[in-house]
Amino acid sequence: MIFLDKLNQNITDKQSLFFVGLDPNPEMIPERYQGSDLLASLENWLQFVIAETADFVCAYKPTLGFYQALGVRGIELLIKIMASIPGEVPIILDAKHGDLNTTSMFAHSIFVDWEVDAVTLNPYAGQDHIAPFLVYPDKAVFILCCTSNPSAAILQQYPTTSPFYLQVVQESKTWGTPEQLCLEVGTTNPEILKSIRAVAPERIIMVRSVWSQENSIQPILAAGLDNHGDGLLIPVPQDMLSSTNLSQEIRSLRTELNQIRSDLINSTSSCDVWFPDVNIKDKHPHQDLILQLFDIGCIMFGEFIQASGAIFPYYIDLRKIISNPQVFSQVIGAYEKILAGLTFDRLAGIPYGSLPTATGLSLRLGYPMIFPRKEVKAHGTRKAIEGNFLPGETIAVVDDILISGKSVMEGAEKIKSVGLRVNDIVVFIDHEKGVKDKLKENGYCGHSVLTISEIVNTLHEAGRINQQQLLAFQQE
Repeated sequence: MIFLDKLNQNITDKQSLFFVGLDPNPEMIPERYQGSDLLASLENWLQFVIAETADFVCAYKPTLGFYQALGVRGIELLIKIMASIPGEVPIILDAKHGDLNTTSMFAHSIFVDWEVDAVTLNPYAGQDHIAPFLVYPDKAVFILCCTSNPSAAILQQYPTTSPFYLQVVQESKTWGTPEQLCLEVGTTNPEILKSIRAVAPERIIMVRSVWSQENSIQPILAAGLDNHGDGLLIPVPQDMLSSTNLSQEIRSLRTELNQIRSDLINSTSSCDVWFPDVNIKDKHPHQDLILQLFDIGCIMFGEFIQASGAIFPYYIDLRKIISNPQVFSQVIGAYEKILAGLTFDRLAGIPYGSLPTATGLSLRLGYPMIFPRKEVKAHGTRKAIEGNFLPGETIAVVDDILISGKSVMEGAEKIKSVGLRVNDIVVFIDHEKGVKDKLKENGYCGHSVLTISEIVNTLHEAGRINQQQLLAFQQE
């Protein structure tokens, strides 16, 4: 399971945005746990914290530096503590790793040997430092972009017109996808958090230091939550971890925070209305849709590390459209125009990305829908195809993006294996590179709403991307 899915599952199951810092700080250990063996005392305390909080938090965050300061036994303690964390709860290792020469080795150690789910990193060395961590597609990194210590302001907030910490946020967005790259922000100032959220509306933000002053948590939530009331991780107050009634106190704090969160969600619109802000004479028929997809973060430009290690100058994520009804309706309408010219009996969506789209098309067009299972279960009916159908019927296959054609053709072959016919495959975006020719060689006719070239050229003409980004795509 990828980090973001694991995190979101815990947020949903426990109705909590809280994470706990598991730090063996001798200065914080409660008196009742103090003994002659410091390491044993720290372990007993941290085990108590895990037991008391496991039902109320979405993640744990051990700080590597505290364990390293305790020597070899400290590292052994870290491994014991991480092994005690329930397997379904993600572990974010607070490492602030910043050494370029050891990144590959360190990434392998923490992600493979220690099996942590995410790590905090120092961005000062740039993408070269971050890239070795992003080749693990089920893991994530948190980029430190702002801290609350006063002496850091002279660097992080320089120059005042466009502070450096915002440049870190803007640049780091091009290093990895929202599923893999998150942000860490230490601040007591809601305005700083608000400015970061404005630049990175789609990123998970782990906040720090929010309890260091007697400020209400409401302004922090108002500034940091995304448009759907999510996207923010809040630390459990450090001094609370010494309480004998820890589970009771964190339950109460969770209730308070969720009420504030609910009030904020209810006070804002659930669906923003988008208006075009450009005027191009010979505009593309889908210009407004392309611009909207870019503006809501479905299309991003930068240098994105793929699981294979290859670097793409762009990244497409169409899963976000289901949270924006205005855009989703336009996407369905664009598919509909193509499907209106085809002959078929049923629709099929390819799991998992295109299933919402196929469902929407089924409802709008009045055609029944089926879908091939990604994997056939070893129990129950063991069906390869879900839904009702009659052998000999013709199926129009719907997918979201055509990159290599492998997954959609595998899905089509499963459909054909039960006596159905597949002639047409309809996708929203064609990455080109001759993939439609490959479909034709295998007996399929490929159709697409847009090509990646049309998207890039439209974005460039509208001023959404610059000449350098256009050239990077053309040279890809």
